[in-house]
Amino acid sequence: MMEYLKTGLFFIAVIYLLVLSSCKSSDNDIIPDVFVDFTIDLLDPEFVNLSAIGNSDTIDASTHNWGYRSAGYDNNGIIIYSGPGEYFAFDRTCPHDYAVNDLSIKVKIDFAVALCPVCGTQYALSAYGTPISGVGKYQLKNYKTSFDSDRYIRVWNE
Repeated sequence: MMEYLKTGLFFIAVIYLLVLSSCKSSDNDIIPDVFVDFTIDLLDPEFVNLSAIGNSDTIDASTHNWGYRSAGYDNNGIIIYSGPGEYFAFDRTCPHDYAVNDLSIKVKIDFAVALCPVCGTQYALSAYGTPISGVGKYQLKNYKTSFDSDRYIRVWNE
């Protein structure tokens, strides 16, 4: 019985985080805007792991020679996360280190969590890049995504 209560509380907390993070405007992004626009083909062997829910991959300027269109802020790259029925894209620059120390630190990826090697903040990719531990209070910069329900994921910003 206690196990069901703990599981229920966990899911309520996750839903609460999702609702809070979805209400945030992109106008509040800490990381400055850079031009991003590329399309991933899920049939490409490099991205086949994105077909499974909960997996992530990283993209940078050298990926398929996309250059600056996929470099993210300060060439730190972009994270693509496969959620249930949709894909999410985040800049790999830690918003805490940028906001507090004016540093451009590239987060590392561990399954569905992004971890800043400097400040130690962990960001949940499944919750829109929301910090789940550490000193950070800003979510990862989000980019727009669309999925054609077949094989192509487009990532862009305006």
